[in-house]
Amino acid sequence: MTIERPPHHDPEVLIKVVSPGSGNLAAVRVHLETMGRGKHRGLHDDQGDPVLGKTAVDRLIEDWDLDLEALLGRRIYLDPRRDKPPKLVHKIIFSMPRGTPPDKLLLAVRDFVHGEFPHHRYALGLHTDEPHPHVHVILKAVSEQQARLNIRKATLRGWRDAFARLLISHGVPARATSRAARNRRRLIRGPVSSLAAESHL
Repeated sequence: MTIERPPHHDPEVLIKVVSPGSGNLAAVRVHLETMGRGKHRGLHDDQGDPVLGKTAVDRLIEDWDLDLEALLGRRIYLDPRRDKPPKLVHKIIFSMPRGTPPDKLLLAVRDFVHGEFPHHRYALGLHTDEPHPHVHVILKAVSEQQARLNIRKATLRGWRDAFARLLISHGVPARATSRAARNRRRLIRGPVSSLAAESHL
């Protein structure tokens, strides 16, 4: 007899947007270069080609026209109504707890990116150099149709739901509980249990 795990025991998906340096070409270049370094790291573009080393990063930046986007961004930044330049890329991390099969996590992220951003250029890298496997996605902020992606809180909620469904479709137990529900559960469990529950993220 198969015993199914109650849904509230399934691992919580984590999607994090990292903002610093997203509007600075030099910082984006460094980020791309470091994503592929290391024995348990890798970075590939949306064509499946590896992005490793300065030459590959330069080629990606040119292919994505990020240098032109940066020049345009500097001009927009001169507008006194703006307090910072527009983002060149969105840096997004998809993470799951220790024990999640890395290959299935990567497949779910690929499916997610293909479905959510069909007209955006991107690169993604699976990292297993930490106990919890995670995938970095570097997504060009402006699509090939010149539409800019703006990420809101509601956007992230929708992403978490969609990503959890994709993980489940690949045989990985997952859930995307709302923050309010998570907070209620932590209050019931008490502070010690709450910290333990968060430690895997």
